[in-house]
Formats: sequence, structure tokens, C-alpha cells
Amino acid sequence: MTRTATSRRLRRIWPNAVAVVLFIGFVFPVYWMFATAFKPTGDIISEDPVWFPTDATFEHFKTAVEAEHFWTMVGNSLTVTVLAVVFSLIIGLASAFALARMRFKGRKGFIIGFMLAQMAPWEVMVIAIYIIVRDADMLNSLVPLTLFYMVMILPFTLLTLRGFVAAVPRELEESAMVDGCSRMQAFRRVILPLLAPGLMSTSLFGFITAWNEFPLVLVLNKEAEAKTLPVWLSGFQTAFGDDWGATMAAASLFAVPILVLFVFLQRRAVSGLTDGAVKG
Repeated sequence: MTRTATSRRLRRIWPNAVAVVLFIGFVFPVYWMFATAFKPTGDIISEDPVWFPTDATFEHFKTAVEAEHFWTMVGNSLTVTVLAVVFSLIIGLASAFALARMRFKGRKGFIIGFMLAQMAPWEVMVIAIYIIVRDADMLNSLVPLTLFYMVMILPFTLLTLRGFVAAVPRELEESAMVDGCSRMQAFRRVILPLLAPGLMSTSLFGFITAWNEFPLVLVLNKEAEAKTLPVWLSGFQTAFGDDWGATMAAASLFAVPILVLFVFLQRRAVSGLTDGAVKG
């Protein structure tokens, strides 16, 4: 084998090796969480790590789902997450269409403002948000969480969908209108089906963001019945103290909706993120 061929092979090997190392680094904590959820308590607290659960048990999952307020938290998380995603898609899609198809004064400033909003860390505004919600007498309510989650994911939704709308040729819309469709009918029948990848990717991003949000609900909702799963997980204890098996089982159940959603939307979501990032 010539030196050139060896060098070419090495150039192909090291990126793959780096990718494998990064993959293991990202996947191992997830594997350890799921594996711990199925291990008997003795294997969890053993000084010698048990890498593979030999005697798998569902006892920790039973402890988690039977814990106080678990299903209430599941309902709260699903409610605020789904509503926030739906509202952000409706508002973001309408705004994206206006930004991509219409020219009006202040349009560029509007886009820059949303970009800045996307860059801003929401944690620095928690105190201001708390004061607003407290003065409105809406603490321990799911309504403020839904609204603020929607505002949190709206910039990404709008900017991504704007790229997709801009990528759809105007001629398709104009042809539909020539054939007798109104502007709304042309949007619904022609443009909307072409935006499916963008809608998938933005909804997935919004769901993950709202589903995992922690600081805001921790500050706004102190009552157990108004909290969401991330806060419940952070303080989950049994009568005997920390139960790591049940905690990992609850965390595994918490991750399942995102995994299912990602598997279901995987192809369209990946293409949506790449297409929306470079178009428009």
C-alpha cells in the first residue's frame, strides 16, 4: 500500500473515530439512566458498577407511577407543552408568511428583534416574569406557563418557517389564484403541504424546549398540583429518602414522549432544520 493510500485512509478514519467517541459520550448517560431504571436496588448501590442489568425489574417504574402527584404532573406538562407548541405554530406561521411574502416598513427591524429574542437567555427575566404574574394574581396557574413557553419558542418557529415560506415559489401561489382559489385557499391547498418539514422541525424543537423547561415553573408554581414533571423529578423522594431506581425510572418515562416524537418525525425534522436554515 502506498503512502498516499495510507494517508487517505487515515484521513477517513479519524473523523469516524471522533464521531464514535462523541456518540458514546452522548449516548452513555441515556443508557445508564434506562439501565439503572431496570436494575435491582442492590445493583444500584453496589460499590462495583453493574454495567448490564442481569435481573431486570419493573419495581422502580411501579414506584414512580404510583408516587403522589406523578400523573398530575404528566397532565400539566402535556397541557402546557402541547398548547404552547400549537399556539406558536399558528402565530409563527402567519407571521412567517407575512415576513416572507410582504414588504412593509420596519420589516428588517422586526426580523432582527426576533433574532435578538432568540439569543436572549430567558433565565435573566425570571424575576420580572414572576412580578408580572404575581401582580396579575396568576401564580400556581398553567396559563402563564403556556403563554411564556409560547413566547419562548416563537422566535425560532417564526424564523425557521420564514425560510420555508420564502423557498416556495410565488408562481405556485399565483397559479392557484388564477385557477380560482382565494389567497387563503391557495395558502391552505398549495403552500401549507410544502411546509410540512418546517412544521415538523419547529414543533419538535418547541416540544423539547417546553417539555424540559425548569426554572420558570419552579419560580411561578409552588403548589404541587400546578408543577410539571421536571420540577417533580428534581425533588422526587420516597419515605426512605432518595430512591435512585425510581428516580431513573421516572426520568426514563419523562424522556419517552420526546423519543417517540423524534422517531416519528425524524426524517422530516432533520430535513426541515437544514432547509429552513439556509433558505429565505
